[in-house]
Amino acid sequence: MDLQNDAGTVLGHMTRRVEPGSPAARRGRHAAPRGKRRPGSLPIDTASGTAVPPEILSPKEAKRKKRKRRTGERILRVAVIFVAVTLVGASSVYGYLRFRLGQITTVKCKTCAAVPAGAPYNVLIVGSDSRAGNTGAASQAFGSASLVGGQRSDTIKVLHVDPASGTARLLSIPRDTYVQLSDLPKGSALSTNNKINAAFNYGPDALIATIDNTFGIQISHFVIIDFTGVVDLVNSVGGINLNFSYPVRDNDNGNNNAGLSIPKAGCQTLNGTTALALARSRFYEYEVRPGYWLFDGSGDLGRIQRQNVIIKAVIDKVRSTFNPLTLNAFLGSVVHDVTVDQNTSGSDLLALVQKYHAFSGSSLQTATIPTTGAYSSVAGDVEVVQEPAAQQTISQFLGAQPSQPLTAPLTQYGSAVTIPTTTVPPVTTSTSPSSTTSPTTTTTVPGTGAFNPVPC
Repeated sequence: MDLQNDAGTVLGHMTRRVEPGSPAARRGRHAAPRGKRRPGSLPIDTASGTAVPPEILSPKEAKRKKRKRRTGERILRVAVIFVAVTLVGASSVYGYLRFRLGQITTVKCKTCAAVPAGAPYNVLIVGSDSRAGNTGAASQAFGSASLVGGQRSDTIKVLHVDPASGTARLLSIPRDTYVQLSDLPKGSALSTNNKINAAFNYGPDALIATIDNTFGIQISHFVIIDFTGVVDLVNSVGGINLNFSYPVRDNDNGNNNAGLSIPKAGCQTLNGTTALALARSRFYEYEVRPGYWLFDGSGDLGRIQRQNVIIKAVIDKVRSTFNPLTLNAFLGSVVHDVTVDQNTSGSDLLALVQKYHAFSGSSLQTATIPTTGAYSSVAGDVEVVQEPAAQQTISQFLGAQPSQPLTAPLTQYGSAVTIPTTTVPPVTTSTSPSSTTSPTTTTTVPGTGAFNPVPC
């Protein structure tokens, strides 16, 4: 034991300056500091080997140090509580969204093709013109089931989803495409040679089989949405923003069949009713100068282009406002107006939403099966598939060659369209006739032009 060092340490404690009014001063200058630590049990300075005296603070310094410690503890407690609430809340929201998705009507699909987990697959998206269940305002706007019986596919689109790459492509099939219908029930009153949208009169199975047999595109899932669902879907995201170069309207010899009327040009917000009118318009006119209107003239082909614009605008709006509250409003608005196949679970839909919620409208690649207008003595005005352009477009859409069709599409005379049996390179379509970006054939897409709106 080094008595000299220990004596110096004790002397240092005895001669330490004590602040007036401090606890040490009230106890006496040489009194031992309060606390549980007994003399001789002071911490040791490892460098000098001497005992380290406790820090003696003034009341103000002690209060400040205690307040700082309590503030830090409160922040830590709040952070822990926040994390716990967030985790519980996220779990609750996830479970609630699954519950809402579980409210969507499901039906069996015997013609849907199974695909391995993680592999690309195709989803048939059908806009149904069924008036079943229409009452009140919907019955006045679109007609009742007694006035317009049955159902047809007002819109036919196929979505190609590649989960691995996170990409999506959309292929439109003109509803008047002349084909041989497949999988019709026995005793069907429909003619087998018919417009493709007639197949949906007997449900999705006949339409899916017809698409597969005619174009070699296998469908794994389907989504059916009616007129009311489109209106509610757009309204649930607060409307969509589209920029019109001209005022536009629907005009069938003085009749506005779709209810479309955009009286001014420029960027504006469309509600669900106006968006649906734009999507349905087949007699689309645009005003190039006051009182002088031009007719689009492309019918269903132009309508397809405008529907794609609406879809992209909805995607952009969902992407910009994505959160659990808006997602709940979005789902709540459409669950009763949408039907999906039985193999599409709420978990599947939620997984798609989570994976693609940041997907932008501009990233969605769109194409239309090339057709040309004609007249059939059996089916009236029809669209005849153009080959080899159709095979090229389908190959580009699938990223692979389609399977050989079992029932070829039809000419206006009812004979089979000749389909190439050899591999054909994909075609790149362009809205500009002067474009030279295609390695093979560049075609002008009917119904495209400045008269169509664009997202803004």
